[in-house]
This record gives sequence, C-alpha cells and structure tokens, in this order.
Amino acid sequence: MSTMIDQRQFTAGDIDGVEVRSIKKFVDERGWLIECFRTDELPSDMTPPMAYVSLTRPGIARGPHEHEDQSDNFVFFGPSTFKVYLWDTRAGSPTEGNKQVLYGGEDSPLSIIIPPGVVHAYKNVGGKDGLVFNAPNRLFAG
Repeated sequence: MSTMIDQRQFTAGDIDGVEVRSIKKFVDERGWLIECFRTDELPSDMTPPMAYVSLTRPGIARGPHEHEDQSDNFVFFGPSTFKVYLWDTRAGSPTEGNKQVLYGGEDSPLSIIIPPGVVHAYKNVGGKDGLVFNAPNRLFAG
C-alpha cells in the first residue's frame, strides 16, 4: 500500500513497537558474517514465513509506505549506508506524531522491526549499491 505523509508536524523520537537492534559482524581473514535474525531474539509473532534481499542503487529511495497487518524485519548490512525514516501515524498510539530517523549499513549493521501501521521509507545515502534483507511476518507477492 503506497502512502503519502501528510503535512502535519512530526516530533523526533522513538516509535512504540519499533524494535532496533545492532547486528554483530563477525570478521576474519575470509571476510565477514552477520546473523540477520535468530528465533531466540525475535518476538514470537515475527517468525518469518518468507525472506528476501533487495538491491538499492546509490541515491535511490524506497517508500514511503505502510502495511495494514504485516510487520517488516529489515536488516541493513551494506555494502552501503541507508537512511531509514519512520513515521507513527497510528491513531491512539502512545507515540503518534513521532518521526524516527536511523542509519544502518556496512559500518553499522542494523535490524529494525517495523509494526503494522508505521509508515516507513529508506534511502541509499552511500556511494555503492546497497543490500537490504527483509523477513516479514506475512507472505506477500512483491
């Protein structure tokens, strides 16, 4: 579902239900490895029925959009840097009207679980093609 952000004023701050986790990068002489998710670290309703990887070119943005009943579990790991935007437009949410901006990618791998109804977008702000992993909690046809 495509969403336009209305012209209301948003306040900088965390958003209720959004979970942000730094990802540890295991590095050795062969390269590196990250764990995109572990079932012992995910909420029980986030066990993914599918997963995908997308490539985003430098300067390109995806979104903004929201999902009615799907949570996304994005992992931003590189080899570029992404600027992630979140807007809480959910009526009655304790953080309604908040806007959260995060950076994740090669130098700072990040996992972000985005609950239904939170509008989100991201942009590749680095100079290289960037990869994003997503393991949503619902099947969908992309």
